[in-house]
Amino acid sequence: MKVRIGFLGLFAFLSFTQAQETNVSSFRLGIDVLAERGFRDLKGKRVGLVTNPSGVDGRGVPTWRRLREAEGVNLVALYGPEHGVFGKVGAGDKVSGERHGEDRNRDGKIGKDEETGIKVFSLYGDTRKPTPKMLDGVDVLVYDLQDVGCRSYTYISTLGLVMEAAQERGIEVMVLDRPNPLGSFRVEGPRPQGELVIPSFIGQYDIPYVYGLTIGELGKWINEVHLKKPCRLSVIPMKGWTQRMTWEDTGLKWVATSPNIPITRCARGYVATGFFGELGVSNGANPTGVPTTGLDGTVVQPFDIFALENVDAEELCRKMTEWGFNGVKFTPFRFKPPTGKYRSVVMAGARVAIDPHSPANITAINMAGLEILKKLLPKKRFFADAENMVMFDKLNRSRQTRKMVEAGATARQIVATWDLGVAKWREERKPYLIYPESSEPKRKVPATGSARLKP
Repeated sequence: MKVRIGFLGLFAFLSFTQAQETNVSSFRLGIDVLAERGFRDLKGKRVGLVTNPSGVDGRGVPTWRRLREAEGVNLVALYGPEHGVFGKVGAGDKVSGERHGEDRNRDGKIGKDEETGIKVFSLYGDTRKPTPKMLDGVDVLVYDLQDVGCRSYTYISTLGLVMEAAQERGIEVMVLDRPNPLGSFRVEGPRPQGELVIPSFIGQYDIPYVYGLTIGELGKWINEVHLKKPCRLSVIPMKGWTQRMTWEDTGLKWVATSPNIPITRCARGYVATGFFGELGVSNGANPTGVPTTGLDGTVVQPFDIFALENVDAEELCRKMTEWGFNGVKFTPFRFKPPTGKYRSVVMAGARVAIDPHSPANITAINMAGLEILKKLLPKKRFFADAENMVMFDKLNRSRQTRKMVEAGATARQIVATWDLGVAKWREERKPYLIYPESSEPKRKVPATGSARLKP
């Protein structure tokens, strides 16, 4: 069947396309805005930069290079979070010092980047808070790290400790703002309070699991609410960002924030399937972030799946679809792990595809999946491993979720307990919002199971 497009239709299409291009071209990251100002905010100052490979400008040029080449700016030190300045260290592995992007494993030793001669300090080794020695000769600490919008991602904990150390030394802190890839509209997940709360480096703050702020907005909240004494904080805001945008709306190329977040959708997957990793359920994450190949040749990225031995994949996906996650598609997936405990054993489960603008509570996918897996595998003891049990509690920032599961609460009952904390947070965060809500109408999201959602 031939489709004829009239002049007006063609004009409308071209106008829409042009508008999209205009919106993308007008978007600026915090580092881009700083550069447009001629770096005047840093001129004459000795600068320490907290960064990793995700700290780049809109053209992909590393922020450290922009600062090093900026006239009047003296870049004197680099500080790396988990995974290191060069982003090559596995999840949870200590980084004592770095050269060429490799862990030197020399406690107390300070590395130097051979290309630049700049001192390199680890904030995920013997200390996670900059020591006075690390801050010698620094006038301002600049923070430029791409976050994923989730409480358990450790970069936000690093930000808080950097701000605390800066306050104690009378040093300025500047946050170069970056997008929340999940969008500010997405606020969800547990925000536990009470005696069962377990603060940790992956649950440092009293915020929902998905908090709906940019890193600059969160920095403002940390400074005013979390720190005992506020530091001298400035935020260089983005241009063109709104609360209803996601990373895909910026038109920018994603740079891996860590080995298991190599592409944008892994940030959503991290929220939707991250809990499974502490339950003995494979979610595709691994120390090096290597993709997983299914028995049918399909390749998935970390956090794209959740799977176990002896699972009826079709039944799992049918039950997950019945839950009604609008804008989320579940398809059967089978694979054989190339290494580890289940090497060459067929694992089966669900592949998860999430529309960027899905209105669904994607954190709840963890709880719905656990409930269904318990019914499909009644003899499986998901909390049998003590270490995994502790990590599951830390992810939830409380023992409450696990205790409710053990007491027989349904997934919907557990998820319902999140609502009050989320509602309160939406009000509490308002003073720290920098960006407007989009005036454009909400995009229609494909219904559950729609073929338009490509896994």
